[in-house]
Amino acid sequence: MLAAVVVAVGIALIGLVTVAPAQAASLTQVTNFGDNPGNMQMHVYVPDSRPAKPAVVVAMHGCGGTGPNFYSGSEFASLADRYGFIVVYPTATQSAGFGNCFDTWSDAAKRRGGGSDPVSIISMINYVKQQYNADPNQVFATGSSSGGMMTQHMLALHPDVFKAGASFMGVPFGCFANAADYPPGTSRCTGGSMNRTPQQWGDLVRQAYPGFSGTRPRIQLWHGTNDTLVPYSLLQESVEQWTDVFRLSQTPTSSDTPQPGWNRRRFADPSGTVNVEAYSVQGAGHSLPSSGMAAQAVQFFGLTGSTPGPGPTTGSPSTPPPGGTACKVTAAVTAWNNGLTENLTITNTGTSAVNGWTLAFTLPAGQAITNGWNATYRGTGGQVTATNVSFNGTLAAGGSTTIGFQATHTGNTASPTGFTLNGAACTAG
Repeated sequence: MLAAVVVAVGIALIGLVTVAPAQAASLTQVTNFGDNPGNMQMHVYVPDSRPAKPAVVVAMHGCGGTGPNFYSGSEFASLADRYGFIVVYPTATQSAGFGNCFDTWSDAAKRRGGGSDPVSIISMINYVKQQYNADPNQVFATGSSSGGMMTQHMLALHPDVFKAGASFMGVPFGCFANAADYPPGTSRCTGGSMNRTPQQWGDLVRQAYPGFSGTRPRIQLWHGTNDTLVPYSLLQESVEQWTDVFRLSQTPTSSDTPQPGWNRRRFADPSGTVNVEAYSVQGAGHSLPSSGMAAQAVQFFGLTGSTPGPGPTTGSPSTPPPGGTACKVTAAVTAWNNGLTENLTITNTGTSAVNGWTLAFTLPAGQAITNGWNATYRGTGGQVTATNVSFNGTLAAGGSTTIGFQATHTGNTASPTGFTLNGAACTAG
């Protein structure tokens, strides 16, 4: 019963966000991509504008989802348009009691080349390399929940294939003992008591590819502090695993708050390269990635032209994620008894047009959105994101658009706060 509820909730969340790519490229299904022991489906998004040897990002959904759901419910395709990389969206078909989960539990999946989903994913990557002349030295993995688990899994099994990964709400490689320890609702791995030493975790990764002597893929880890399905404590276990793999100290070389509610720890080697980066998202449940996080992942990959370094010291400000713009938001509230309506006028005060936008904001305590218009909303209270719909995705320099919603309240009828547009802070007008 718990599994069915979680899947239903996951599918509902996936359907709440629609991100329209800025160009004419579209999601395409590939039916014959090579060896496919996991019986997976493959979709690929190839931007119209890309370099001669484009990078590849494998973006993986959570249990109950699909590749097309993750395409429409995340920002990776719009970022691909901006930076010219190809996105592969696999669809898992194995259930383990949940439905459409990536296999991180079977003996076959834990062995390099052993079969199941990892072999299918490698086939997809090889197909894109051959079909689109993709750069074999610029392959990355990312995913949410089950996809976040598979991200860590693939980096452990195939460190020679991936350059970096970003895992949202994942677990360390080797956390699931077998199929009997899955799904998360009944799992020892996700039961909240999993605790191994850093070396024990690191040994699992080293044993996945004995004798590997190349450069390990760097990893970015994200977790909500209020996640109860995949407990927040597993973020620390993942940190311990990957810092041990890189032979780094458990003490971060720097920490900061890139955005309100995002607490980041960075673990750099002596040269200053950040090999492990961990984000604790304050108050977030099992609902990542949300607005701006995909852009932060792509920046970590180095696909925006930046080179990861040790970062600022604790408390120092950092630059907004790529894609930000100057903006202003004006709010108009009409309230009654225990209800209200609110219109938000978003103005692009920058000098360049914005093609595809997501507005993030924080609702006052006690307010809960019941319906909205002129945008697709994710979240009903606290942290909320509103993403453009088809007719208002472009904001010309100096241009504006108005969106709105209806909400209930418990006495506080104030306007939202903390507006950001594509990750950049907006002024309140």
